[in-house]
Amino acid sequence: MTVRTLGVVMNGVTGRMGYRQHLVRSVLAISEQGGVELADGTRVRLEPLLVGRNEAKLAEIAERHGLTRWTTDLDAALSDDQFPLYFDAQLTNVREKSIVRAIGAGRHIYTEKPVAESVEGALDLAHRAAEAGVKNGVVHDKLYLPGLLKLKRLVDSGFFGRILSVRGEFGYWVFEGDWQAAQRPSWNYRAEDGGGITVDMFCHWNYVLENLFGQVHSVIAKTTTHIPSRVDERGARYDATADDAAYAIFELDGGVVAQLNSSWCVRVHRDELVEFQVDGTHGSAVAGLHGCVIQPREATPKPVWNPDLRETQSYRDQWQEVPDNAAFENGFKAQWEQFVRHVVEDAPHPYDFMAGVRGIRLAQAGLESSRTNQRIELPR
Repeated sequence: MTVRTLGVVMNGVTGRMGYRQHLVRSVLAISEQGGVELADGTRVRLEPLLVGRNEAKLAEIAERHGLTRWTTDLDAALSDDQFPLYFDAQLTNVREKSIVRAIGAGRHIYTEKPVAESVEGALDLAHRAAEAGVKNGVVHDKLYLPGLLKLKRLVDSGFFGRILSVRGEFGYWVFEGDWQAAQRPSWNYRAEDGGGITVDMFCHWNYVLENLFGQVHSVIAKTTTHIPSRVDERGARYDATADDAAYAIFELDGGVVAQLNSSWCVRVHRDELVEFQVDGTHGSAVAGLHGCVIQPREATPKPVWNPDLRETQSYRDQWQEVPDNAAFENGFKAQWEQFVRHVVEDAPHPYDFMAGVRGIRLAQAGLESSRTNQRIELPR
C-alpha cells in the first residue's frame, strides 16, 4: 500500500470548531486511520501546520497532540510548498483577506462558512480561485448528519410522493453570560465581528434545502435581537448588535414551501436540537441530528378536531423509526476526505466557493427581507 503526505495549513485551530471538529475529529483522525483512501488504493495522510494569532495557545495544542509545525506568521506558512492546502476556521470578518492571500500563494482552499461577509466578497473569491486554477470548497456538514442522510434516502426512494412542505426548528437557549456562562463565543452576538444567527444558519439552510428539496427562489424573513445585552468571556457586559433569532419562509423548486426557525433564545421541547418535518402526498417524515421517523399515507390516522375532549391517542407513537442501515461517519471528517480526493485525484466536489456564494446570498436576502418587510426574489 502506497502512502503519501498532503500538508495542510490550518488557520484558526484555537477556536472551538477549528480545534474540535476540524483538527482533532477530522485531520488527526484521518491520519490515525492511515489516511484517505483513493480510487487506486493509495492512502493520503494529512500533515497539519497550525496557524493563529495566539502563540501560547498554538504551542499548547501542538504539544498536546505531538505536533511540531506551528506559527503565527501566515505568509510564512503559505510560502512553504510542502503545504499546498489551506484551511480557514477564523472569525468571519478576517477570513476573506486570508483566503485572498492563500489564493495568491497558489494554495487549494477549504474553508468554514460563510466564505465571506458579503455576496460581492464571496464572488470575488470564487473568481480569484478560478483564475488561479486552485481547487476550493466550503464546509457543508449538515448534509452528513445521520438524520438528514436518512431523510435524503427517503427523498431518493420517492417515499414522499410530491413534497409539499418542510418545517424546521433549530436552536436552544444560550445563556446571557451573567449568572451562567454562555455556551457560544461572544463574537456571535456582535455584528461588527461577523456575528448573527442569520449569517450563521442561512448558509447551512441553503445547501440543505437545495441538496435535499430544490433551489431556493424567494425568502420572507423576520430577524431580531431578543437579548440586547450580554456578558462576554471576561465578565464585561456588551451590547448585542447581531440578530439572535430568525424566522423565515422559503419557496423552493416545484412550489415546495419551507419554514425554518433559528434561535439562540428558545428552550428546547423537541427530541433533538434541530428537527425537520417533511410532508408529501404519500408520506411524512421527521428527522433530527440522528433519528428519523416516518408515517406513510396508508398508516396515517384520521384525527377529528374537538376541543371539548381531552386527547386520548399518542400521535408520536403512530410513527415508525427509520433504521440506520449504514455506519455513519463524523460529518466533518467525511467532508475532509471528500475534499482531499478532489484535490489529489480530481474526484467530484460540488460544494465549492459558488455554493458558498449562494449561502451568503440567502443570508443577505433574509436580512434585507426583515429590514424592508418584503419578499425577496433570488436569481435562478
